Amino acid sequence: MRRIDKLYKDHPWMGSRSLAPKPGTSKRHPGHPVYPYLLRGMTIDRPNQVWATDITFIPIARGHMYLIAIMDWATRKVLSWRLSNTLDTQFCVEALKAALLKYGAPEIFNSDHCQFTSDAFTAVLKAWNVKISMDGKGRFKDNIFIERLWRTLKYERIYLKDYDNGADFYRDLTIWFRWYNEKRKHSSLDKMTPNEAYAQGLQNHNRAA
Repeated sequence: MRRIDKLYKDHPWMGSRSLAPKPGTSKRHPGHPVYPYLLRGMTIDRPNQVWATDITFIPIARGHMYLIAIMDWATRKVLSWRLSNTLDTQFCVEALKAALLKYGAPEIFNSDHCQFTSDAFTAVLKAWNVKISMDGKGRFKDNIFIERLWRTLKYERIYLKDYDNGADFYRDLTIWFRWYNEKRKHSSLDKMTPNEAYAQGLQNHNRAA
């Protein structure tokens, strides 16, 4: 199998330009509060118990975009996502509100310190009575499921295509995220898709309640 750097050596995204998130995507604003990490020792096994989020940087032909996803931790279901050409708080808040309005509130919302420490973002969580958890220093595994999502999206979709602009990118992401939730089976979910695992988890939880 050819190495990915050789496979894409002539691609406009490759060469000396880094594909990693640019500096600043995980930096906390110095004036924003830091919330405690609440997941230590916790068994996370049902929908809406814990949601998690992350932002990734993606170059396109005429610039770059930032992509945020909000995921249900237990079922890997992508609850909402948004694109922006700037790393601001507004598109993060829009993604959060979309997930809350469609799926209700989780018990805990876990994130890193990026845009998620802002008053605009945390105020929404507080209004929905969601407990706020933030990754501790060195807790690289806390975002592992979303990191896997980013890796799958980039290597199985984005790096194989050319996007002229944000509108083209958005349309293709809409198709891909629908496929991911509805069609992609996970071995860790007993070969269920995220949608199937989420629906079954809700049924089991409601039956046990």
